[in-house]
Amino acid sequence: MLYTFMEMTRAAMLPWRTAANMARTTLRSPLNPMGDTLAGRTAAAAADVFESLTRYYGKPEWGIEATEVNGLPVGVEVETIWQKPFCNLVHFTRDRAALAAARKVKEPQLADPKLLLVAPMSGHYATLLRGTVEAFLPTHEVYITDWADARMVPVMEGRFGLGDYADYVREMITVIGPGAHVAAVCQPGPPVLAALSLMAEDKDPARPATMTFMGSPIDARKSPTVPNKLAEERPFEWFRDNLIHTVPAVYPGALRRVYPGFLQLTGFINMNYERHVDAHYDYFANLVKGDGDSTDKHRQFYDEYLSVMDLTEEFYLETIADVFQAHALPQGKFEVKGRVVDPSAITDIALLTVEGENDDISGIGQTQAAHTLCSGLPEALRADYIQPDVGHYGVFNGRRFREEIVPRMNAFMERHARPAKGTAS
Repeated sequence: MLYTFMEMTRAAMLPWRTAANMARTTLRSPLNPMGDTLAGRTAAAAADVFESLTRYYGKPEWGIEATEVNGLPVGVEVETIWQKPFCNLVHFTRDRAALAAARKVKEPQLADPKLLLVAPMSGHYATLLRGTVEAFLPTHEVYITDWADARMVPVMEGRFGLGDYADYVREMITVIGPGAHVAAVCQPGPPVLAALSLMAEDKDPARPATMTFMGSPIDARKSPTVPNKLAEERPFEWFRDNLIHTVPAVYPGALRRVYPGFLQLTGFINMNYERHVDAHYDYFANLVKGDGDSTDKHRQFYDEYLSVMDLTEEFYLETIADVFQAHALPQGKFEVKGRVVDPSAITDIALLTVEGENDDISGIGQTQAAHTLCSGLPEALRADYIQPDVGHYGVFNGRRFREEIVPRMNAFMERHARPAKGTAS
């Protein structure tokens, strides 16, 4: 009933949002003599904040139309090259002629390494990694997992659990082809490591050259954070009985049981409640002052941050049970469709782990645990890096990510590159 109540509340707020929009437009009209007064700017700012806090935020656009190579623009097209009900594989295709001109080479000489970014399926859309994609576009053929919002997937498409996630990742790696590089951002760490372990055990020719785990809960027992402690302190039944709800009839996924995105968003906000309150107060003050740059940055951040998606019941509960309560992967009990995962089977996929010094979601050591699990890897194929002065999001976005983490990742991938065979279609 909670999901239905939320939809009814959202519908009930529509007239108020419409009124707030009308008030804001009227007050900011150059024809309104009150518009440039303190009272007029304050009222318009209040209407703006009200509208932004009550709006429904759908899936954001990628908004990536070009990248820059050697100071020259190179056009980018966003293309879906593989799809299943719960995920699309997106390729950011660069204009080869413009890229060749920027590099001062002929088109047949272009052979940039392929990089698959495995986006988290933890409440936000893959577009949260827009900055991550942009950072690698000048040097890589970039692909990303664009996970579907569970409320938009009809029940007839079946279930989607943690094992399915690992299977999807393996299929997408195969589509991209051998010798690629895989980077798992946060949540996907365990299922991606599971997928690569099975590929190694099967001697799958499509296995990648490198794997990078960034702020991932490979072993959530290390340096437990507030989310880790919550998952351990509450019994499994509490999550099942209180956080799983039914998608209402207004969505294609009607009757599907899900962990709603709005509940995940509530958890995110509560972790840093005062910071979000201060941000919206500053937004209000900057609107009154007419500080366009600051208000634009606020809108860009929160348009993305407040856009959330639902997770299937089985995926969410299996993640709670296997990753955060049973710690199945580090204990050698993680299974994918009945097969026990053995990371020690990985012997030739180079491993890089990246953590943030101030990460309050995946604590120091949780990602590094991949090195212990991948005991079959020689030391020459390993690297670990802790980025000073960044929290969780700084591990994959922001200035320090671009200036300090990306060069290290590029050097690591170049050092351990293997000739790629086959191309994605």
